[in-house]
Amino acid sequence: MLVLTSPRGKSEVVHCRRTESHDVYCIKSLMRKFTQKLFGRLNVIYLLEKANLAVTLCNDKEEIMAQATFVDYPNWNVAKQDDWVSLFRELDSKIPCTPLNTLFMHLFVAVDEYSIGCCKEIIRTVFKAVPELHFIFLIVPAYMSLGSTLITVFTQVGSIPNLTFEEDFAVYICHRHNHYPQLHIRRARVEDHDDLMPIFMHHDTILRETYGEYFLAELIEAQDEENHAVVCEVEGIAVGFMSVCSRVNMELLHKCFDLGPFHGLCSPHPEDVPEPSRELSDQGSEDTALRTGSQVSQTLEELQEPDSPEAKESIQAKPVEEAVTEELLSVVQSGYASEVENMEKLSEVSIAEVIDYDVNTEGSVSTLLPEKKGNFRPSYRGTPAAFCIQLFCIEEKYEARSLDFMNFVFSLFPDKNFCIISLPHLTPEFVLIQNFVKAIPFNNCTLEQDLYVFHRAGLLKSINIRLATNLDTPGVENLVSTLMLNKSILNDLNQYNAAHRDPDGTSLQAFVAEVAEQIVGIAVIRNEMDIEYIRSHYNIEDFIYFSHHQREEHGHLYHFALNPIFRHYTKFFLKEILRLGFKSCLYYPVYPHLREGKFQNPYAHSLTSALHYLVPVRPRRQIVYPLEKLGINAPSKEVSKDPLSFALNHTNRKLTLEPKITVSAKIVVVGASNVGISFLETLVFCPHLKFSNLTLISTHGLPGKNLLGTEQRRFLASDHCFNDKDYALMSLCSWVNVVVGRMTGIDRAAKHVVVSEEEIVPYDHLILCTGQQYQVPCPTGADITKHLTNREIPDNSKQQYTGKVPCNHFTLNDEEDCFKALTWIKNNSITTEGNVIVYGNTIDVYTTVEMLLHIGVRGSSIHLVHPPPTSNITCINNYSVENAVENALREAGVTIYRDALLAQWNNGESPDPIQSASFTTPTKPFRLQCSMFFSFCEKNVDYETFKAFNDACLVYDGRLVIDTNFHTNDIAIRAAGSLTKFSNRYYSKDWTHSSFSSKEIGFQLAAAMLNLFDPTLEPVTEPPADLDRLIPMYKGAKIQGILPGHYHYLHIAKPAIPTPLEVQMAQPDSGIEIVTGNAQDGNYFRIHVNKYKMVETITCLSKEPFPASNYICLFGQHEQVLNNLCERYDTSLISDLYSYFSESWCMALFHDRFIDLRKELRQILASKEEEDLPTIEKLAHQIEDEEISLNEKPRKYLQRVFQETIYKTLVEKSILDYLHYNHYHLPMYAWPGII
Repeated sequence: MLVLTSPRGKSEVVHCRRTESHDVYCIKSLMRKFTQKLFGRLNVIYLLEKANLAVTLCNDKEEIMAQATFVDYPNWNVAKQDDWVSLFRELDSKIPCTPLNTLFMHLFVAVDEYSIGCCKEIIRTVFKAVPELHFIFLIVPAYMSLGSTLITVFTQVGSIPNLTFEEDFAVYICHRHNHYPQLHIRRARVEDHDDLMPIFMHHDTILRETYGEYFLAELIEAQDEENHAVVCEVEGIAVGFMSVCSRVNMELLHKCFDLGPFHGLCSPHPEDVPEPSRELSDQGSEDTALRTGSQVSQTLEELQEPDSPEAKESIQAKPVEEAVTEELLSVVQSGYASEVENMEKLSEVSIAEVIDYDVNTEGSVSTLLPEKKGNFRPSYRGTPAAFCIQLFCIEEKYEARSLDFMNFVFSLFPDKNFCIISLPHLTPEFVLIQNFVKAIPFNNCTLEQDLYVFHRAGLLKSINIRLATNLDTPGVENLVSTLMLNKSILNDLNQYNAAHRDPDGTSLQAFVAEVAEQIVGIAVIRNEMDIEYIRSHYNIEDFIYFSHHQREEHGHLYHFALNPIFRHYTKFFLKEILRLGFKSCLYYPVYPHLREGKFQNPYAHSLTSALHYLVPVRPRRQIVYPLEKLGINAPSKEVSKDPLSFALNHTNRKLTLEPKITVSAKIVVVGASNVGISFLETLVFCPHLKFSNLTLISTHGLPGKNLLGTEQRRFLASDHCFNDKDYALMSLCSWVNVVVGRMTGIDRAAKHVVVSEEEIVPYDHLILCTGQQYQVPCPTGADITKHLTNREIPDNSKQQYTGKVPCNHFTLNDEEDCFKALTWIKNNSITTEGNVIVYGNTIDVYTTVEMLLHIGVRGSSIHLVHPPPTSNITCINNYSVENAVENALREAGVTIYRDALLAQWNNGESPDPIQSASFTTPTKPFRLQCSMFFSFCEKNVDYETFKAFNDACLVYDGRLVIDTNFHTNDIAIRAAGSLTKFSNRYYSKDWTHSSFSSKEIGFQLAAAMLNLFDPTLEPVTEPPADLDRLIPMYKGAKIQGILPGHYHYLHIAKPAIPTPLEVQMAQPDSGIEIVTGNAQDGNYFRIHVNKYKMVETITCLSKEPFPASNYICLFGQHEQVLNNLCERYDTSLISDLYSYFSESWCMALFHDRFIDLRKELRQILASKEEEDLPTIEKLAHQIEDEEISLNEKPRKYLQRVFQETIYKTLVEKSILDYLHYNHYHLPMYAWPGII
């Protein structure tokens, strides 16, 4: 915050922020004729889209006081976008401007009264936001003066001609040192103590409490050859402090961190053993980085889940940080000559021993599995080549200049090439460590600190990005020699050098990053040829105004490799690719892995270290079009085609100088349930946050492996939260560490989870989403030869089965279980011989029977056994559907038994394998021969999971007890999903998370967590005491989809306490039931409209497949939005709802942005006012409160007001704009201008 005072004595409290799209109107209002003469005629929206940095200055009322826009190339067409450096260096040889340290001001506007103060504050903010920036140029016509405002910060350095017409332009410059200068660094003196102590005490008092009041003076006095203390000063006052030491506990670091990429932070030694012998290497796993040669270079294997259970067994545990994507680059040879930079000479910097790192400091992707015994650890005998930062503190005002310390401290240790710092992992990321590389901890590391490494060569500022040439090929070969896709990179480089185009004619560009005449980076891009598909299938318009970007400005990033010691220049590299390539956007897809081969498809891109600097783009829900019905009105093939799904990552010019907030807290999610996946998805797709320590513990890893190879027929019912395509579109494996195993313990004191009874996974926040699973049923043990009935047998439904699980007994809880069952069926000839028993009352028994029939099991060999029901509500809760399904099953020859309790397997003898099963009923017991037994008894919490909760003293009452904010009785442990129940103090025994949509629960859980990490969110206020006693009511629909018999089934309903359908419809305010077709005929469609005319329930049963995702969109819509559904049904105009909802008029209802249109229309009716008339919403409230006396019906009155005022025009314009903007999805609608 800053207070500006005008010449007339008025004052305003102002602050700077990034310019947003809704600022455009105010910016235009501040533009004057003088502005146009200085900067030319500008399209403000277009300029903001193409700008690298746009800053808005607001007062405390959020009114815009000033705005400035900065771009990385000159305006007024005085030089080409990709070739301006030499021209500006000729102006003044003392100004070493480069693309790294230079920006150009393309626009400045301000409120006249405060313009000078606004201009200085914006300039200071820009220099603070971009530490590498040293010069801002301003170019104006030579005949123009700058005016009284800009002249206060800019000075003229010369003039240059225009490229297109004969006119000279004056060039002005603004230097960093006049506004936010580099800091002066010197050795600390004891007299600095009084200046520094307030800074330390502002952050923490622990040091003073531990070491005494004068600890800092004592530390400064204790300096020697191994210990140094330095300060930064401003105007003679110390404003920052750093203590460094050359004594480093290398043994501990080697034990806890994989320092192979840095040669163990040691000097090379002949007896070093940096890599395992060939024999040991051959035993390594897919994910193990292999080191070859004396220079310790590495190779990156796929950082994905293994393709088979056998592969999983052999994979070495290694938490790999940063996406599927940080390559291990080969060693850059030594030989950097000294470089004069910022008036300071860097002594000879040898980086021969620096090898490439397979991680980035922030990311966290890959698979964690139990570490194999005898895991190789490298050995280094050389002298330590690192010093450490022991203590660092700087005044917040100068924090952006933290890196200024590094030149000086490296000069204190001329024989050291690495600087390291260890921090508690909950420490918020600060500016200094943003330039460091985060070391990979070993999976058995118990050190509660993160290690960051910085190499001396990272101080070099002479990095140059340029188009590649033939002469660069040897350097690129050396750079990428150890990458798995190095041949692909080199082939594309050769193709560029040969033709600058792909064989298919697509424009191709290759860029290299060069430092001291050595290649340290390579990137290859092509024109993005599928931009229509990307626009229609991904929410890229969350980040850009698509219409302001030309087709050729969209680029596809294929390869990106940068030596990790220059990792902090990744954004600069990307920015230069956009500038030199004349691009405004870059896209990088991550394709899913398939089981067949190591690389999933011919579209595989090289792994990119830039993924952290891109933003993941959410996929868009697609309309399922009735293409035959639409005919020529169907969308184009580019929109409706369905190629291989991929996760999309993106950057653009606006994002190249946009910082991300890194969250290093260890967030561990237990259970890959829909709740857990939804939680992770929400965190991962926060564009301004980067969660670097997300871990998922799951028995089978991430879902979405498409093991069964079909979306249509599955053993288990679907709740339509996620499918295999959704998992591919998310690519969670790019951001989340995966621990394959089962949680067997929680140590709340040590804050770690025990996996598979031996591995330890530490956490700061533990999220329990294990859900409930089908359990092995416990036979009652009744002897059926005694002709016992159910009444005579004690209830043991809560009893835990403790015996050996028979090999042919299956409880199906996920796709892995289903795949094992399918494999067993195929390997044991179940389709041709043997009985299959399906036991249970849930909806999954029907889908399993259907799957068995589908794969060829004879109906006569399938026995569907229902145990006695525990409720009077059936799993389908619709008599018509149940009757149709059971008739279909009987026609298939399936035998159905009711009220049967499992008594014994194999007549009480050894149950492995099950050869027969005995059951008791209310009347006569029976025995069935059995080759395979499927159990779908009531779901419950797995025993091992329960034991882990119980041993950790988490409150458990049938389910894990939580409050309304998902907290258990441990503040660091949250839980959600069917695993949980609300505390008894809420008096809501019937309402649990099972009553709601799993996807919505996961989203709300993430929203609750984001309040802890996201500084852009408003602080959460504590609810009043009485409201704290209310449980949250989520609105998302509960969805089930199954395939009983040969039917396709969908049921969508609002969250509710289960009630028999007949009881629901018997209520006086139940609403309207709209039914077409017949369940037996396979064309049944039922819609329940409640008393408020909102769609509340949808049930479909059809012999033919139908677009379920479309129908899900109907939930919660008003019947009038559905083209007056009730009125049309009452007048017999609707005979088939399937046909009705495949008509072209309703395609907009299924569009993913239709909800945004509804909100916009509601906003119009609630906020727009005509003179002397309240809004429509206020009128409705006044009528309801009887404040207005009417001579006509309220509905007619409101309709007349709507027709006669501005609302009709505004609503029509909004709808037409929506249709026009989304015409690529909705070409079946007409609008003015196309008729």
